[in-house]
Amino acid sequence: MILKKYLLLVLTAMLMLALAACGSSETSKEESPATDAKEETVEMPTKLTMGFIPSQEADKIADTVKPLEEKLSEILGIPVEAQVMVDFVGLVEGMRTGQIDIGFLNPFGFVQAEDRAGVEVILKSVRNGSASYNAQFAVAADSDIHTIEDLVNNHGLVWAYADTLSTSGFLFPAAHLMGLGIENLDDHYTQIVVGGHDNAILAVLDGTADFATTFNDARTRLEGEYPTIMEDIRIIGYTDDIPNDTISVRAGLPVELKNAIREAFLAFNDDEEMITVMNEVYTWDAIAPAASEDYDIVREVFGLFKDQLSQ
Repeated sequence: MILKKYLLLVLTAMLMLALAACGSSETSKEESPATDAKEETVEMPTKLTMGFIPSQEADKIADTVKPLEEKLSEILGIPVEAQVMVDFVGLVEGMRTGQIDIGFLNPFGFVQAEDRAGVEVILKSVRNGSASYNAQFAVAADSDIHTIEDLVNNHGLVWAYADTLSTSGFLFPAAHLMGLGIENLDDHYTQIVVGGHDNAILAVLDGTADFATTFNDARTRLEGEYPTIMEDIRIIGYTDDIPNDTISVRAGLPVELKNAIREAFLAFNDDEEMITVMNEVYTWDAIAPAASEDYDIVREVFGLFKDQLSQ
């Protein structure tokens, strides 16, 4: 009897332990997240939109980039469309909101877009064998202005430039003038924003402006219509070196698509037709890989205007 009672007690204890173990296992299943849940994936877009800022007339650039749309669509297997934006502010905002996937951003536009929207630079332009360039100060050939110092010493001059976010049109020249002692550019000059580097040169040519600031050498874009432009417009000085323009992509694109876009553009270096298109659009001679740190000098200058440009 004692043995039977002992065995009964042992069996009862084992049963209770088994039930407790089952309960613990069920609780664990209910309270713990599933271990085989799939990680969130980034969806592949059904089309891509490229954003351009006109360095020439908007309708001309829209026609010029048609072969680029077609070639990229063919390589990537996704329809690629071009959209000509009004200015850099609109392009940055378009990339922030996801309306523009690939942006042909100037250095300042990229730095602002990276800061505001996590935009990533993947490529940069090469012109005349160089990945950097300068901004120039241009006046009429018969102007009494002969040096950049003359711009500093004369109040009330009319200054024409493409865009307030233009690296060579405004920001580097503005920083240069401030470095020479001008404390308030708005008080010192009458400024007119003309929407393109060629328009800035033309503003000087027709007497609307006393001087213009553009990329070096924007006059060449006008030689076809104005054969004597190189003689009619005189260059009086240059800024420090500026890293070249970028091809940047918005945040949120799949990594494999970013890589495919990068490789597609790099392949244009061996495609004479596509390089000709890039040259007609932005005077690019080649395309090179780029990294965010390439634009550190631009961030330094951008810091001078960040509050003003963020308003």
